[in-house]
Amino acid sequence: MASNAAVAGRLSETLTELGGISAERVRLKPNPGQATINDLLTVNASGGFCELVDGTLVEKAMGWSESLIAAVLIELLGRFVRRENCGLVSGPDGFLEILPSLVRGPDVAFISWGRFPDGKVPSAAVPRVIPDLVVEVMSVGNTFMEMSRKRHEYFHAGVRLVWMVDPRQRTVAVYTTTSDYEILDESRTLSGRDVLPGLE
Repeated sequence: MASNAAVAGRLSETLTELGGISAERVRLKPNPGQATINDLLTVNASGGFCELVDGTLVEKAMGWSESLIAAVLIELLGRFVRRENCGLVSGPDGFLEILPSLVRGPDVAFISWGRFPDGKVPSAAVPRVIPDLVVEVMSVGNTFMEMSRKRHEYFHAGVRLVWMVDPRQRTVAVYTTTSDYEILDESRTLSGRDVLPGLE
């Protein structure tokens, strides 16, 4: 079989490209690099919980306590968004095709009405919609490089604000670009900035 130095040929190279994640999180069928959105839907319909990254099915790192944090944020954001009637809030199983061959399931996402095609909520299982705000709650299985990659992907796709919640440090890193951020601890107030003005 032909090879090319620019293409990952071993699982270790694929894991590095994916952000140094553990091998247990990568589905080997279909072969890494060859999976499609249909493969993703099949795996997730059978009880998996994967994202599609560069044609590779990657299981989301999850934890019960992290899901509690996401649930609280969904509740708080959802209440504000409904009151302001400015869009919708989705949870971790709300998978979105944010770039070609890239499907992410942010732990929490806010999508303003103007970002929905024709102003309508898509019926597709994995719609091509870019959130305004993405929240990722870091689990033990997440790596620094994986979260950095996600952040870059989100901003490249057009996300305007990213909250990276670190439950162990009890902080939130608020990113307004890939490199402009502020770390908030429990003494600080988290706000929606110009994405969700008035949210605190």
